[in-house]
Amino acid sequence: MVEIRLPANSRTREGKTYPAPQNAVNTREFKVYRWSPDDEENPTIDTYVLDLDKVGPMVLDALLYIKDHVDETLTFRRSCREGICGSCAMNIDGENTLACLKPIDSIKDEVKISPLPHMPVVKDLVSNLNGAYAQLNAIQPWLKSDTPPPPDEERRQSIEEREKLDGMWECILCFCCTTSCPSYWWNGDKYLGPATLLAANRWIVDSRDDHTAERLDALQDPMSLYACRTIMNCTQTCPKGLNPAKAIANIKKMQIDRG
Repeated sequence: MVEIRLPANSRTREGKTYPAPQNAVNTREFKVYRWSPDDEENPTIDTYVLDLDKVGPMVLDALLYIKDHVDETLTFRRSCREGICGSCAMNIDGENTLACLKPIDSIKDEVKISPLPHMPVVKDLVSNLNGAYAQLNAIQPWLKSDTPPPPDEERRQSIEEREKLDGMWECILCFCCTTSCPSYWWNGDKYLGPATLLAANRWIVDSRDDHTAERLDALQDPMSLYACRTIMNCTQTCPKGLNPAKAIANIKKMQIDRG
């Protein structure tokens, strides 16, 4: 079993420095969190000085350049490069976001890159999201209907019913919101977190789902939903511009309306 470690903290020390190529004029420092289960040293921050004239515009382009041309041991997740898969979620310049959507020129001075905060680390920038996915699975994020579908057609919705799902189905499960939430940092074993509660609300308000009451009952305990303190970090950091805090507030309102 792979050992896991929490992200950068006071134990982190300066690591290796990789200088820019000779004659490079347009340079930028990238300070990247490094930790490997095979290394007994404390976590380090390695510094890569890159020639931006050879690098694409996004932070992910810089990471790919480092991986391909400077340090092949650097480990991170990435896939679509289009802000759709959520794989390259990490903390960049103090903000949880997607590396493929974060322009380098939007960051002043050095670019600081670390894993999603307060999550176990598998290696370097790769966070262990098993716990978050288990919580997502616990809310049963799929249509639950006791009535058979109409023959030879879909379960129909009105335009108004369908519009209620907007702002929720677009979630890509990058967990930038969840890992930016102080309530989740403190109670991640009990509080479901913004991403999972956004998904829960998506099915609670779906007119085709027959288990609304059951879904609301499952969220009545003091912690899974009500640990939210409306800090709004989740909404501020979402790279897709969604509003998990609004979804959480809607679930609370529906709970109150039920009495």
